[in-house]
Amino acid sequence: MKRLNWYIMLGAILLALSVSFYVLHYLIFKDVHHIFIFLIGDIAFVFIEVLMVTLIIHRVFEDREKKALQKHMNIFIGAFFSEVGIKLLELLSKWDPHIERIQQGLVVEGDTAEQKFARVCRCLKNHDFDIEREKSDWETLKAFLVAKKDYLLRLLENPNLLEHESFTDLLWAVFHMEEEFEARRDFDCLPNEDHEHLHDDAKRVYGQLAMQWLKYMEHLIGNYPYLFSLSMRTNPFDPSATPIVRKSQ
Repeated sequence: MKRLNWYIMLGAILLALSVSFYVLHYLIFKDVHHIFIFLIGDIAFVFIEVLMVTLIIHRVFEDREKKALQKHMNIFIGAFFSEVGIKLLELLSKWDPHIERIQQGLVVEGDTAEQKFARVCRCLKNHDFDIEREKSDWETLKAFLVAKKDYLLRLLENPNLLEHESFTDLLWAVFHMEEEFEARRDFDCLPNEDHEHLHDDAKRVYGQLAMQWLKYMEHLIGNYPYLFSLSMRTNPFDPSATPIVRKSQ
């Protein structure tokens, strides 16, 4: 309310000053015709000024600022995958009952990093991300997530990441899964309903994590090809992945 009153007062002062100078102009030159000619011309130019400043110049600066913010956010997203995401994908993909379908499509020798990425995109976008309860090792997953809890909390405290809605949703899903696992001491004595609940949490994270990894790879391929090359050589879905540079990599 105080801020609104300040704007109203400022507007009234500026309007009063404008009227005062028009009156002063009339007192000095005694030419109403001249005043109205320039007044109407100035008012007509206001609309052009609004068009240029608000719709064009402001949009250019807004787009530039948005790109800078996106680039800044991708730094945190890259750190997340280095610290948590890649290892988490490796763990979850081991319990995927259909992971062989993806792996068979990835094992092709002599491809460039871009060709591998194109194949990864086709495989993952058509894949049904699932977790097989019989294969899952909740204790291992719990130990990993609890060890990364402080790091996840620091990421959630970063206000810049709130601009990236899908990645923020992923962070909340991972953090929720960590809390669910940390709250349980013994996974062997849990009822089937609770196992299903944990299974759904892990499945949700698995799918979101894979899609965010793809988006991050798309960012790297156009901006940091050397990081992209390393990511393709160590991607968590490829059973033959190795950081060792070979021919055509």
